[in-house]
Amino acid sequence: MDNNKKLYRSAKNRMLGGVCGGFADYFGMDPTIVRLIYLVLSFFTACFPGLILYILCLFVIPNEPGFGGTQPETRRNDGDYTDV
Repeated sequence: MDNNKKLYRSAKNRMLGGVCGGFADYFGMDPTIVRLIYLVLSFFTACFPGLILYILCLFVIPNEPGFGGTQPETRRNDGDYTDV
């Protein structure tokens, strides 16, 4: 594993906040597998600790560099959506 690797919330593997996608990128795993592991662990701990952990990670782990969130869209007169 690369020593300079950092944990970020994923921009491309994002379902809710990108936390599971970020862990998948960090460990070189499939994001779906990480989400399933999270889901199973949360289920067996009565969901509450898993939910608190996810929310905590959402605020503590930074976004992937170069990801500023969603791009605003504007509707032109011809009905086509374009990025601003």
